[in-house]
Amino acid sequence: MSKSDEALARVQARAGKAPVDLGLILGSGLGHIADMVEGEAFDYGELGGFPVSAVSGHSAKLVVGRLWGRRVAVFGGRAHYYERGQADAMRVPLELLKALGADKVILTNAAGSFRPDIPPGDLMLISDHINFSGLNPLIGEATDARFVNMTNAYDATMRAALEAAAKAEGMQLKSGVYSWYSGPSFETPAEINALKTLGSDAVGMSTVPEVILARFLGLKAAAISVITNMAAGLGTENISHEHTKNMAPIGAAKLEKVLHRYISG
Repeated sequence: MSKSDEALARVQARAGKAPVDLGLILGSGLGHIADMVEGEAFDYGELGGFPVSAVSGHSAKLVVGRLWGRRVAVFGGRAHYYERGQADAMRVPLELLKALGADKVILTNAAGSFRPDIPPGDLMLISDHINFSGLNPLIGEATDARFVNMTNAYDATMRAALEAAAKAEGMQLKSGVYSWYSGPSFETPAEINALKTLGSDAVGMSTVPEVILARFLGLKAAAISVITNMAAGLGTENISHEHTKNMAPIGAAKLEKVLHRYISG
């Protein structure tokens, strides 16, 4: 029995076997949404193969139940490559999501913006990404399924629905290209300039490996960045993890409205 099969058995024993409509993976400072789910909560440590993240601002638990009228699986936190050098750290959770019956996943993160028109406190809908780290969660996968087509990594129908949800809430959800930087140190101003030249609009330390895994597993994916700071050299704030955690709730309030409208619609 695989680790995801073991996790599935444990989850279904308590949360039931009804299929899940949607998965949510929450970024820094956004874990409160998991507390809104009416259902069963599982600490990552009790699910075999799940990574136990020690990053402050993340709530390492899975909650399966009802959220705004739909059955969902909400991952209150994620493991990052920079914690243990594992790009595929979220493979088992995503395999479990697929096994629970979901066909789509929405990922959220905290990110630094390159664009003055997407300042701290705003949201950015990810339209595409740049894997600046050069790492890949499918390294070591033995089957030809590893050659994943990433042309439409971020599902157009999901993106349009999220844009419509934001508009219904009186917000304009701007789109942009997200770059994955491995971390845990923040980027230098020279690295930010390089990424701007490559066409990036925001940068962060997550999401890209999970989107690659999602597409590998046949899950449709969408992702939204909560902008917590201007990237290195583009603003006056002191960039730090503490600053990220302090700023995340501002954008999180907007994100909650967008997700509420999208899920309940």
